[in-house]
Amino acid sequence: MTAPAVHVWRLLKWGRILARHGALKGIEGDANTPAPVRRLARIARLGARVPATPRYADAFQAIGPAAIKLGQTLATRPDLVGEAAAHDLLRLQDQLPPVPFETIRAALETSLGRPMSAVFSHIEDTPVGAASIAQVHRAVTTDGRQVAVKVLRPGVEADFARAIDTYQWAAAQLEGLGGEAKRLRPRLTVENFRRWTLRELNFQREAASASELAEAMTAEPDFVVPAIDWQRSSTRVLTMEWIDGIKLSNRQALIDAGYDLRKLANTLVQAFLRQAIAEGFFHADMHQGNLFALPGANGQGRIAAIDFGIMGRIDRRARVWLAEILYGLITGNYRRVAEIHFEAGYVPPHHNVAEFATALRAVGEPMRGLPVKDMSIGMMLDGLFSITRDFDMVTQPHLLLLQKTMVMVEGVATSLDPDINLWESAAPFVREWIRTELGPEAAIADRLIRDMRTIAGLPDLIRRIEARYPEPGGEPPAPPLKEIEVVRIGGGWRYAAVAVIAAAASIAGTLLVVH
Repeated sequence: MTAPAVHVWRLLKWGRILARHGALKGIEGDANTPAPVRRLARIARLGARVPATPRYADAFQAIGPAAIKLGQTLATRPDLVGEAAAHDLLRLQDQLPPVPFETIRAALETSLGRPMSAVFSHIEDTPVGAASIAQVHRAVTTDGRQVAVKVLRPGVEADFARAIDTYQWAAAQLEGLGGEAKRLRPRLTVENFRRWTLRELNFQREAASASELAEAMTAEPDFVVPAIDWQRSSTRVLTMEWIDGIKLSNRQALIDAGYDLRKLANTLVQAFLRQAIAEGFFHADMHQGNLFALPGANGQGRIAAIDFGIMGRIDRRARVWLAEILYGLITGNYRRVAEIHFEAGYVPPHHNVAEFATALRAVGEPMRGLPVKDMSIGMMLDGLFSITRDFDMVTQPHLLLLQKTMVMVEGVATSLDPDINLWESAAPFVREWIRTELGPEAAIADRLIRDMRTIAGLPDLIRRIEARYPEPGGEPPAPPLKEIEVVRIGGGWRYAAVAVIAAAASIAGTLLVVH
């Protein structure tokens, strides 16, 4: 176990770097910052030349690979680090000097358990990308296919383990101070960061995420997920189809190549909505460097995504709430949006629904009169975060990750088509999904599925009852498992069986009524 003195030393060292980039100004000036944290920040900046404008992204870049990933996580937490810091941290593009190729070659051969010549007929020495966790090389397989080979940096796992250990310790100390620090749940933020990092450090998990997303996106043929080469992949090496396209960050190259930028922007928005709302599984790192334009059959172009290390997942109930919240904000139905927040448990029940609806109106109405191109989901979500403190809203990490991704997608779409608006593009999709998921047909289908599952389970239920209440003179029942509670109906198993048959008849009657 790491000694507290070691954690404090690491924090002071990192704090010194943050101070030199002006990244501690917000902590010192925020009235909600606990006094011990404010004192630590002041100690860290003693004698440092602090710039007038904080450079948060540069500070995390200077600290090292684990800090870069932490900074990307904190970009999802404007409520924790402030809107200005969260926005600046979105600049973190995770670029580092490459590892020498001989080191990469040794790591690749060790991980795959074969000589490189048995796997690839050619591999380029110079990487096409070098990030904090891995670097990517272009290669040709022994059967002639162009692939991208992603290799984990040697020693990166130990570096991340040390950093995360200190992050967890610091978050526990901060949350232990109570008050605002406890409401913001920093330990949960670090825990999410730890889980995301462990997932990114395991390339088989990333490959599985890419494969799952590809299956989920079959309904969006203009959004491409590269195929995984499982035979040339392991926990430390990921080989996938080579994407030969133009990065969406290169707007002029897209124009010169004749792409329809408006269609590309709409394709990106529709693909994200399908992932987040319809499928509940979304690419959570869709910045311009991870998105490419590919030629399409109709000449209008498709979009391909890479880097599936950070993925978000939302269950169906949360997706229904999300869709209703978005549609309520789009249509100005603030009362319904407020009710959903209470139903979901996002707002504690001691608050007033009408008061919360009024607060939502204060966020939404100022934007409703703006021109379409000036409206922004990012602005709307920032406004929502501003009222969380007043209503004691507990942080929801999965929604924060989604919020970051929505802002990122909107930024990329706007860079392609400055006149696009995520509200306008989202409304038809969200409206249709709500009708499909919450309409009368969906309600009947859900009821039928639940009832059929109940009927299908009746034989097993009866057998369990018979095993618990055998015929007189039969074998004694086995001792019941502690985690299973058996309710004995007076009169023994016969009465229990009658009750089950009556229940089955009731369900069958319900099905007949439905039909």
